[in-house]
Amino acid sequence: MPARDSCGVVGVSLQGKGAAPYLFRGLRALQHRGQESAGIATTSHGTLYHRKGMGLVHEIFTQEMLDALRGPTGIGHVRYPTTGDSDLENAQPIVFKLRDEDAALGANGDLVNYERIRRRIQGQGIELLGNADTESMAQAIALEHGHTRDLDAAIRRACTELVGGYAVVMVTGGRVYAFRDPLGIRPLVFGTVEGGVAVASESVALELMGGKIVRDVLPGEVLVLERGQLARSSRIPSSGERAHCMFEWVYFSRPDSIAEGVPIYEVRHRIGQRLARESPVEADLVVPVPDSARPQALGFAEESKIPYAEALIKNRFVERTFILPDQRRREFEVRVKLHPVPGLLKGKRVVLIDDSIVRGTTLREIVQMVRDAGATRVDVRVGCPPIRAPCYFGIDMKDRRDLVAHDRNEAEVARIVGADSVHYLSMDGLVAAITLPAENLCLGCLTGRYPVEVPEEHHRFQKLLEEF
Repeated sequence: MPARDSCGVVGVSLQGKGAAPYLFRGLRALQHRGQESAGIATTSHGTLYHRKGMGLVHEIFTQEMLDALRGPTGIGHVRYPTTGDSDLENAQPIVFKLRDEDAALGANGDLVNYERIRRRIQGQGIELLGNADTESMAQAIALEHGHTRDLDAAIRRACTELVGGYAVVMVTGGRVYAFRDPLGIRPLVFGTVEGGVAVASESVALELMGGKIVRDVLPGEVLVLERGQLARSSRIPSSGERAHCMFEWVYFSRPDSIAEGVPIYEVRHRIGQRLARESPVEADLVVPVPDSARPQALGFAEESKIPYAEALIKNRFVERTFILPDQRRREFEVRVKLHPVPGLLKGKRVVLIDDSIVRGTTLREIVQMVRDAGATRVDVRVGCPPIRAPCYFGIDMKDRRDLVAHDRNEAEVARIVGADSVHYLSMDGLVAAITLPAENLCLGCLTGRYPVEVPEEHHRFQKLLEEF
């Protein structure tokens, strides 16, 4: 089963037209990044308008609501919680005060020093309404703004204390502020749209707003969008190191997006080719776990010369199982979400391609489904090395006990998921497929080595996990 990502963000600054329809389209493009809640905030002549709700973007925002979100400048957000409860108080954007001015902020990612930041803010007499780290981030900026009265400087100063992975959009006073953590863990891209400029978690959101990507927001960069233009850019002090989350290429981003200049689809196709070379198998069919493993499966089939088959059909009107809050419900929903093509798998040796394995529970259901459809053998190939350590930067997998590969080898994982064999992509294979240097990637959930110090680790796991 794939991991859960926290959020998607979008921000626009236009001239002569309303921002809300653009934000709505951008959020629809990013719906895969979070299905729990969504929100939009816009500004017009110093007034902040905002709406948010629980559910999918198209379910929340009616045309009447979009018409009420006035102004040419705004931000949007879709959320799955990694820190904070699943309720409307923690839905984003978070609305707060910057001295006498209203502001709204939305973020993708997690802070590893959230508790310390929260205690410091509460020590200043500020009451926090929810328990998501985004609200603490907003209030940390507000505190700095109270000292500096310079919002650009306040953001940079606050970010020197915010440790973790984050991509943030904020709107106030007719301007959108967009910034990214100094390591670039979470993605953010800048581009143009008709009549203005925009930022988003993925390039596909810009394109579906009728625009195009110009470049990635640099790690530690703070952009200010105003009156349909990029008004200015500054940088958060940093070491210059990079730690882009490898999971964006493995799973999170849409295959039609581009991250750090590297097309997602091409990476996944190369992963499949590499898997076929690293872990060959005699089989009759290559079958993807839809939809996310299709490019990997196509690459595997092309390289291995084994026929490719869409043998598992997805019910597109069922929400993504990884996004559901209850594990037992996720397992039940697998059978509703996927169904084998009658007769296609009967008597066949099947190579089942998945993009990643986190807990293994969903994959176990899928393997059994393939066997029930008559497959004589099910060999699993995984387009990501074993996930053996928690993520603290915006992925919902913080407990080692939940990770099926923690302290288990491939044979043991195969027994748990009910497969005849399981083989993972190697670390070298992953890095080669992404085409970025390993030192520029965050591989913490694979190696146990994190790009920043993580208080939750409590120095219990100083010994590095086994090298690949």
